[in-house]
Amino acid sequence: MATIDLTDQTFEHAVTTHDVVLVDFWAQWCGPCRQFAPVFEESSRAHPDVVHAKVDTEAEQALARAAQIRSIPTLMAFREGVLVFAQAGALPADALERVLTAVRALDMDEVRARLAAQREAARG
Repeated sequence: MATIDLTDQTFEHAVTTHDVVLVDFWAQWCGPCRQFAPVFEESSRAHPDVVHAKVDTEAEQALARAAQIRSIPTLMAFREGVLVFAQAGALPADALERVLTAVRALDMDEVRARLAAQREAARG
């Protein structure tokens, strides 16, 4: 599957309607972003079952703020609509592959139970 571009209008739909979504927050002027781009593109070709999406932080500043992007590139991984990974910095191909393997291996029932427990604890 080719990499898709996400906007403020398409972001939520993309991460909630697909099983696994990787999102690369980037900008044209960012050297590490340009370095990571071919790695991300190759991953999209190798894993057509995973949505590989990009958010141009210059064009989508409100979305970048909402996602609390502090540095770029930042990679986020969503599984079944839940943010399960976020890390700034350009990843080498083998590290991106490990992230994807780990995201696929998650027990989402356990993840949801942990999130519910955290929300309950925060309420006091």
